Amino acid sequence: MVGSVGNGLLDLGGREKVEPLPKEFDPEEIVDSLLHSESNIVGKEEDGTSRKIVLGRNVHTMCLEVKEPEADDEITGEREAYMAGVLARYRRSLIDRTKHHLGYPYNLDFDYGALIHLQHFSINNLGDPFIESNYGVHSRQFEVGVLDWFARLWELEKNEYWGYITNCGTEGNLHGILVGREVFPNGILYASKESHYSVFKAARMYRMECVKVATLVSGEIDCTDFRAKLVQNKEKPAIININIGTTVKGAVDDLDLVIQTLEENGFKDRFYIHCDGALFGLMMPFIKRAPKVTFKKPIGSVSVSGHKFVGCPVPCGVQITRLAHINALSSNVEYLASRDATIMGSRNGHAPIFLWYTLNRKGYQGFQKEVQKCLRNAHYLKNRLKEAGIGSMLNELSSTVVFERPKDEDFIRQWQLACEGNIAHVVVMPNVTIEKLDYFLRELLEKRSHWYQEGTISPPCLAAEIGEANCLCFSHKN
Repeated sequence: MVGSVGNGLLDLGGREKVEPLPKEFDPEEIVDSLLHSESNIVGKEEDGTSRKIVLGRNVHTMCLEVKEPEADDEITGEREAYMAGVLARYRRSLIDRTKHHLGYPYNLDFDYGALIHLQHFSINNLGDPFIESNYGVHSRQFEVGVLDWFARLWELEKNEYWGYITNCGTEGNLHGILVGREVFPNGILYASKESHYSVFKAARMYRMECVKVATLVSGEIDCTDFRAKLVQNKEKPAIININIGTTVKGAVDDLDLVIQTLEENGFKDRFYIHCDGALFGLMMPFIKRAPKVTFKKPIGSVSVSGHKFVGCPVPCGVQITRLAHINALSSNVEYLASRDATIMGSRNGHAPIFLWYTLNRKGYQGFQKEVQKCLRNAHYLKNRLKEAGIGSMLNELSSTVVFERPKDEDFIRQWQLACEGNIAHVVVMPNVTIEKLDYFLRELLEKRSHWYQEGTISPPCLAAEIGEANCLCFSHKN
């Protein structure tokens, strides 16, 4: 958990040589009943046949059974040898999966070896980060240091913010929307249709009325449609989820235009904005031409993931909100001798230490260099795809390259691509090098020549998903 996952054997050319995936870690056993279930139909292929949900193909029956120790295990040591062998094979599978990882926004370039000695402790940050509890094995001093860093990044004074290290990005969205609901109990939640699924999960959990707003072809919120839907519900306050990088296209909603739309339509002082910055919320501050996400604007909360751009080895996130909003959520917990306003009770105490360690090592300048590298490599991939005649799109403030969905599900699983309809994407993270992109492109072009028979069969039209200008099907490439 604390070391870098990528120390495989080298071949004669100096490249990493990865052994074949051990059989027990190779997810090839498919549950046929899932593949043929009506609930797994998500679309139609060009020939009219049903496309099955990819999740069904990833369900398999492999299970590492837990077996009770035999009476003489302590003497023979066979169990320890067995477990060591399983873990060694699992590590080899992780090396392979890391080598072929492109579709999900996780930075796998990290090394927390210096923190390995802390794994011997059960570190639990119970309750409010700013109030000591009776439990002494915590890391609140690291947590508050990380929160202060993010509060400065988003321009909110120490005495004006409250926040905590969450267990994931979804928890940040759940908390931000919950705060919005407490500020405006009868408010309506507005979110673009390309918002992360956790936003709509929050609406269901909190029994909130939720309005989906249309998006532009780029993936960002369509403020014309937003205005029309606001006008239909003028009597109720608005709680808005703003995307600082949508899940599939990496689109950044126009925060200033959203605020302008709200104020021009009679919602001044009657709205709450939560900014879901899971990935790009930490990248945008280091792009000079990017609009600022700042609490100097009338926003209520911002959340980011710690296991994405930062590169934390465990899922976690950061949630920051205005201190004035948090009292409505807080409750005293006597047995902790603290109060609590979080979603979860127990929280991973190791995560703040990982974040603190990385922020100290890299700082603003280090992150700025990594952002520039990601954007350069994303443009490189976009240009190479275009040169190869593959329809693709890259939003200006994004490192998510969207392109036509590969026809082969095995290829999709090999490269762990995230797909939706006719499109897939690669999220260029700091660990994604030019060499890795070239490796991916070689395999993609080789496979594609068979799928489309050396250009005699047209690839799918992507005009509806990424716009005519970016589509290179037979109808649009000229």
